[in-house]
Amino acid sequence: MKPLFEDDTLVAFDKPPGLLAVPGRGADKQDCLWQRVRQRWTDALVVHRLDMATSGVMLFARGVEAQRTISRLFAERGVHKGYVAVVAGRPAGEAGRIELPLAAHWLRRPLQKVDRAAGKPSLTEWQLLCYSEHSDTSRLALQPRTGRTHQLRVHLAAIGHPILGDALYAPAEAPGEAARLMLHAQEIRLPHPRTSQVLVVRSEPPF
Repeated sequence: MKPLFEDDTLVAFDKPPGLLAVPGRGADKQDCLWQRVRQRWTDALVVHRLDMATSGVMLFARGVEAQRTISRLFAERGVHKGYVAVVAGRPAGEAGRIELPLAAHWLRRPLQKVDRAAGKPSLTEWQLLCYSEHSDTSRLALQPRTGRTHQLRVHLAAIGHPILGDALYAPAEAPGEAARLMLHAQEIRLPHPRTSQVLVVRSEPPF
């Protein structure tokens, strides 16, 4: 497995769709990107996650000190995350913000839902990259300003433009077909924990 970036502080990989980021519950859910990475980088520790269906850039800290520093950067929103998605329809305008509070859907876990009474504040910014009249689908650049579970998927579905291939949130009648969730973590940008210089790790979408 070839990393996108590697030094003595962190290592980054391009997670394929369909692979867990970290182990799940049960013996059949132990294979994951983290376990594969640890076969060579034995000091690799988790600092964030991607959904199983999402592909793209995922970072691992090397050692406890690096994990503490990078985790703090994520918590303080010092890490820029850029995604690309293909969604049903065309959102109004060329760019926008989705501010909808999110909470767990306790009766249908692991689903999340918009909950204006008890949900946590959640913000997603989007920009239209292109629109296809033929398929009635749009390619969007996405920037989650908060890090809620399934945030991008729930936010886009909530405004009527679900991500193609989303088995959890896209209605069956949504236009367009996809063999996978069309969501890719394209870029992570952060100050390097040791040098403080801006580090950018990118992976171009496979769709």
